[in-house]
Amino acid sequence: MRLGVLDVGSNTVHLLVVDAHPGARPLPAHSHKAELRLAELLDEGGAIAPGGVERLIATVQGAIQAAEDKGCEEVLPFATSAVREATNADAVLERVKLETGIDLQVLTGEEEARLTFLAARRWFGWSAGKLLLLDIGGGSLEIAYGIDEEPDAAVSLPLGAGRLTSGWLPGDPPDPADVRTLRRHARAQIARTVGEFSRFGKPDHVVATSKTFKQLARIAGSPGSEKGVYLRRVLTRPSLEEWVPKLAAMTADQRAGLPGVSEGRAPQLLAGALVAEGAMDLFGVDELEICPWALREGVILRRLDHLPEE
Repeated sequence: MRLGVLDVGSNTVHLLVVDAHPGARPLPAHSHKAELRLAELLDEGGAIAPGGVERLIATVQGAIQAAEDKGCEEVLPFATSAVREATNADAVLERVKLETGIDLQVLTGEEEARLTFLAARRWFGWSAGKLLLLDIGGGSLEIAYGIDEEPDAAVSLPLGAGRLTSGWLPGDPPDPADVRTLRRHARAQIARTVGEFSRFGKPDHVVATSKTFKQLARIAGSPGSEKGVYLRRVLTRPSLEEWVPKLAAMTADQRAGLPGVSEGRAPQLLAGALVAEGAMDLFGVDELEICPWALREGVILRRLDHLPEE
């Protein structure tokens, strides 16, 4: 069957269309993406402003039309931290449902972590052993750990690259004092969770998902996306530690000139790098591997698990 998964995130609204069957690997058929940056469309009270709501509705309508054009039998719509934390979330969801017919399911941070972990487990398989997963989105950082498909521990922290950039790094390039302050803040937040995970023992394999980690691995020398999804891509802590001060000294335009870094994501890359560096350091990770699958694939896999056998 052809499924669509509609991801209303903090940075983008992304429709992924796949050909999927229980017991088979979902095959990507189409991708429809629009930059919305919901996290930047909040008013002073933390509500999504009227203009942002209108843009969200128009973007969802465009994605649903694309899903219909591509022959999707079902669309799985969900929203993450930007909608989840908006003070007018209920009203926004009602408007979206009224005007588009789409009932956006708001995932909790822990659900995000668990579904992303499921995707990573299916990608790497049982032979990967105990997995530690890191995912940096626009609004939050997800961390999960486990040996099965359901993680033993999963947390979500308000350390997304977009959120931190708008709230902590106003300059371009940023003021070194602001960078140091954000570095301390991010590490303090992450450090609170380390004990929850360390009691399960050392992971056998550390993996990361998200655009932030993919871009960091790319500028550190990993192969580009044009080489295909099956090449092994890694990010080491020494290479990341080398890049963080370089990124801090660059403007957003200069970062956009780096390999694999898009213009839209370039302003957020430093904040994401600070979070990634803090997580790798505090969890004692010397190297992690980039996982091509993430939250959207986790949503699809969970749906396929609940389909009746033919």
